[in-house]
Amino acid sequence: MTGSSSASSPKFKPSRIRRSIESIGTLGDQSLRSVGGFVGSLGAMAYLLVDSIRWAFKGIFSRKLKFGWPALFEQMVRVGVKSIAIVVLVQAFIGSILALQLAPTLASYGQLEKIADVVAIAIVRELGPLITAIVLSGYAGASIAAEIGSMVEAEEIKALRAHALNPIRFLIVPRFIATTVMIVGLAVIADTVGIAGGMFTSWAALGISPEAYLDSTRAAIGVRDFLTGLSKACIFGMLISMIACYEGLSVSGGAVGVGKATTATVVKSIVAVIGMDAVFTTIFYVFGL
Repeated sequence: MTGSSSASSPKFKPSRIRRSIESIGTLGDQSLRSVGGFVGSLGAMAYLLVDSIRWAFKGIFSRKLKFGWPALFEQMVRVGVKSIAIVVLVQAFIGSILALQLAPTLASYGQLEKIADVVAIAIVRELGPLITAIVLSGYAGASIAAEIGSMVEAEEIKALRAHALNPIRFLIVPRFIATTVMIVGLAVIADTVGIAGGMFTSWAALGISPEAYLDSTRAAIGVRDFLTGLSKACIFGMLISMIACYEGLSVSGGAVGVGKATTATVVKSIVAVIGMDAVFTTIFYVFGL
């Protein structure tokens, strides 16, 4: 009996325990490295943001430095103007989808005419700037990261430093300002097109006249609604530009590194934009804005 009991009891070998402890230690070490890398990235992007703002103010307001207006206008066209078509297309679909999705529920309560109010508020305060930022993350953010990453791999950044030219001043600032400014303009276009899409769908499918739709829209939204949405868009533009520039400057490993930086830019930008949107929405809710 004693022999049978001892044979069936589990045997804990020292080597197995040691391997388990080493696995736990490796997992903990990787977790600490991930947290440390995340904190380090936040610190680096914060420094890049402060340095970009400093050089932007110096270039615009200082008489000793010449600001690169041609480079800024080029980036504004590239980031903003060339993004108008895709933003208009996406936002028109969003407005139409909202109208069709809301119609059955509102009709069941006898409030179908309120569809313009809900669509307008949702687009102006939330979906206009948010969808614009997501589109810009894939359209402009990835392009900025790939371009700067290619410059890093081609050692153009080192060449600028060798000629005593600050890369942040000549490369980052135009892209930072262009993205931050143009996303606000794109958000205004997105709001207008989204409301128009909802109006057209309501008129064509639900029988609501454009005049009644516009009257309800004007009564539902005000200047405060526009300002809250545009303030979000401005912050989103800053986030996208900083993430794209940071990932581009951090490229290593040739073409593979450029591809990884481009992918990381899109993923991080979308996550950062949605997270920041949640933060701002909570703040606006708490303060009644």
